[in-house]
Amino acid sequence: MNVFDFDNTIYDGESVLDMFFFYIARNPWLIKHLGTVLKAFKRYKKGEVSLSEALERYAPLVEKDILKIVDFENDPKVFWDKHIKKIKTLYSDLRSDDDLIITASPDFSMEEICKRLGIKHCLASRVNRETGRIEFANLRENKIKAFLEEYGDTEIENFYTDSPENDAVLVERAKHAFKVSGYEVIQIK
Repeated sequence: MNVFDFDNTIYDGESVLDMFFFYIARNPWLIKHLGTVLKAFKRYKKGEVSLSEALERYAPLVEKDILKIVDFENDPKVFWDKHIKKIKTLYSDLRSDDDLIITASPDFSMEEICKRLGIKHCLASRVNRETGRIEFANLRENKIKAFLEEYGDTEIENFYTDSPENDAVLVERAKHAFKVSGYEVIQIK
C-alpha cells in the first residue's frame, strides 16, 4: 500500500488555507480570523503546536461559524472545480489503485477530490455535518491511530510526505519513505 500525505505532497499548497480564502471571498467578515489562521499554520508546520493545543485553541474558531458558512454538499464541488489544477502531476506517476491519503484536511472536502482522482481510501479529519464539531483531528499522532484502527497491520510499502518531522510515526512504519519538496521526490528511508 502506498500512503500519501495530501497538503504540500500531492496538492501544491495547503488545501485548508486555500479553502479558508475560498470562504473569505464568500464571507468577507472572516478576514478578521486571517492572522490567527496564518499563525496557527506556521506553528503547526514548525511542529510548535501540540495536538491538544490545536484542538483546544483553534478548533473552537472553526466550529463556531462552520454551519453558517459551509454548504457541505455543494462547496467541495465548487472548490475543487477551481483547485483541482493544484494536484501535482507527480501523483499520476506514483499512483496505485490501493493508495491511501492520510491528511488533516476535512473529510467533506477530501471526499470530493478523492472521488475525482479515483482514490478509494482516505483518512481525514472528521467534521460532524449537523453540529459543525470536529470529531477527529487527523494530524500528528492521530494519523497513526487512525491508520491502525482502519488498517491494522497492513504494511505501508511507500509513504510520501512534505513533513517527515510531523509524520515521523508513519515514516517509521513505512518500508520506504519519501520527502516531497515541491515537485521533487527524495527517498529518506
